[in-house]
This record gives sequence, structure tokens and C-alpha cells, in this order.
Amino acid sequence: MFLELLIAISIGVIFGIFTGLTPGVHANLVAALLTSSSTFFLKFSSPLVLACFIISLAVTHTFLDFIPSIYLGAPETDNFLGVLPGHRYLLRGNGLMAVKLTIIGSFGALLLSIIFFPLFVLIITNFYDVIEKYIPYILILISSYVIITERKRLWALAIFILSGILGGIVFKLPNFENSLLPLLSGLFGVSTLLISLKDKNSIPKQNIVEEIKLRKAIAIRALLAGQLSGFMTAVLPGIGASTAALIGSQIAKLKDHGFMILLGSVNTVNFMLSIATLYAIEKARNGAIIAIKTFMDELTVNETILFLSSALIAGCISVFLALFIGRKFSSIITKVSYKILVITIIFFIFILTLILTKFIGIVILITATSIGLIPPLKKVRRINLMGCLLLPVIVYLLF
Repeated sequence: MFLELLIAISIGVIFGIFTGLTPGVHANLVAALLTSSSTFFLKFSSPLVLACFIISLAVTHTFLDFIPSIYLGAPETDNFLGVLPGHRYLLRGNGLMAVKLTIIGSFGALLLSIIFFPLFVLIITNFYDVIEKYIPYILILISSYVIITERKRLWALAIFILSGILGGIVFKLPNFENSLLPLLSGLFGVSTLLISLKDKNSIPKQNIVEEIKLRKAIAIRALLAGQLSGFMTAVLPGIGASTAALIGSQIAKLKDHGFMILLGSVNTVNFMLSIATLYAIEKARNGAIIAIKTFMDELTVNETILFLSSALIAGCISVFLALFIGRKFSSIITKVSYKILVITIIFFIFILTLILTKFIGIVILITATSIGLIPPLKKVRRINLMGCLLLPVIVYLLF
């Protein structure tokens, strides 16, 4: 059994490398495919082993999914805000530094999440039902705060509503799967790439930094803010990692290095909290945990400890993987024409959208890209585009 678990974790890490480095391919997609084929796989393995595979896959994904954002400007659905600060590091020759900062965030978040796991379970068990009643009002407050803190509030409000209407339409489409791919790729991915193409950037020689000057107080503040931000994403529907990170960074007063650590931590915290939620109240908060829930009954303490151990093993391996891959990207990226690279990524997103969502997905991608171009042109933060998720959720919960 022990050997079987180690093999499952190792294979999960390999799949996590693929999903983490491939724009548009999420760990939840692999988990969904496994769920649909679970009858076949359960002939050769146990539910516990399959669950450990999914956990190692998802954890590895959270460590590696910032690499495409930093080096290619191609966002994952969970970290699209990371495109901007991460890409800025790249254009200053510090792409590897950005990767290292997100690794600090992810690994630090993993350790803290395991330490705080009993506390998470206690909070979720006793307070989730109370919080659930006020979720739409909390979302309204968060949305209002993001808009009010803008200099051009009317434009921020218009962008929030416009993206929200688009999101509402997309989510209402019957039998339309993978809806987030064209929606978020257009709002945050292709629009960002088109702007960078217009600016005629070139990628400078990358500095292979071995040490980062980072004050311990900033790192600790960022990691604690990451726990808070991750809790927000796990409890509040519609609040993505980027929105939570923005709020967490303002509360903790983080910039540059601290913000990158925070961004790296949020998705890892979110996933670990999903395990806590499944254990405490038997609710699945993301695709990977939904997959686990389909072929496992109520979690025992021993099974939960095994899940946390699997996450820790996968996280330790992912640290070295992310460093190795980050160095390779840093040495290769300058040998590629930036213009050709950007056009290739846009083409890749277009083809992936066409394959997974057909012609309607292309229409959504083009529409979303058009809306996504408004914030940089009007000097408004892209975070207001999160209306695409927040507004539909608020309307659904209220009415």
C-alpha cells in the first residue's frame, strides 16, 4: 500500500507539471476526467490512492502555474492578476526572482496551512453556516471597496457591470462547458498580450539570482495575508485568488516582493482549505475535491492526515521542480522573439478555445478581449473585470 501511494503521488506530480505549465489546462480538468473514468481505475487501485494522486496533482499545479504567467503572459484561471506584476519582473530581467518569490509563497502557505489545519476545521465547523447567510452582502462590500478605491470610479463601475453582464450571459448558456476558458482568457490573457504587443516590449537578459534580499517581516506578513486571502477564496464564491490577493495586499500593505509571495500563497491555501472543508462539513469547494468526494465516503482523521502528508511530499518535490524549470525558462526565453512569442500564445489560446468550446467560445473570447482592453486604455485596474464572476454570483444569491 505504501509503495502504491508513493507511485500515485509521483504520477500526480508529473501530471501537475503538465497542467501547471500548460496555459488553459487546469488540474480540475484532469480530476474531472479521472472521475468520469473512476470505474475503470478502481479496478486496479483504491479510492484512497486515487485521492492522493489528485491531491499531489493539485498541489504541484499551485506551485508551477505562475511560470506561464511570468514568462509567457498566459494566465491560469486562478491567477490572472499575476500576469501583470510577474510580467513586470520578467521585463526587468528578474523572471526567476518572481518565480522564487511565488515558491516562497506556495511552500510557506503549505506549511502554515498544515499547522493551522485544526483551526481551519474548527472555524468551518462552527461558523460556516453563519457566514453563509451573509455571503452576498460581503461580496457587495468587497466589490464596492474595489471600485471606490479607484481614481476613475465611474469607469471602474462601468467595467465591473459590463464584465458582469458578459459573465451572466456566458454562465446562462445551456450545455456550455469550459465557460471560464474564453471568458477569463479574453478579459485577462489575450487583452494583456495585445497591449504588450502594442508596446513593442523585448525580453532582456534574465538575471539568474541565487539570493533575494527579503526582510523576514515582509515574508511573514505576506504569508499571513495569504492565509486570510486563501480563506476568502475558499468561503466566498466568486472571489478568485487575484481579488483576494489584492485585498490582502492592501490590508498587509504589501508591494513587489511581498505581493508576489502573497500571490503564490493564495491558491495553495485555497486548496488546503478545501480539504478542511471536505473533512469538516463534507462540502467540496473545487473540481479536484469534488472528484475526491465522488469516490470517497466521509473522511476519517487518518485519511485526512494521509492527504496532508501527500500534499507536503508533493510540495517539497515541487519546490525543486519550480526552481529547475524557472532557470530553464530564464535561459531560453531571451532567445525567442517577444513578438513571435506573444502571437504564438494568442494563437494557442484561440485554438484551445475553438477545440474546447467551439465557435461560441470564439465569440465570447473576442467579446471578452474587447472588454479587457478598456482598463489599461482608461488607466483603471484590471481587477474590476472580476465583475464577470462577482456580479452573477451576487445576483444569483440575492434573487
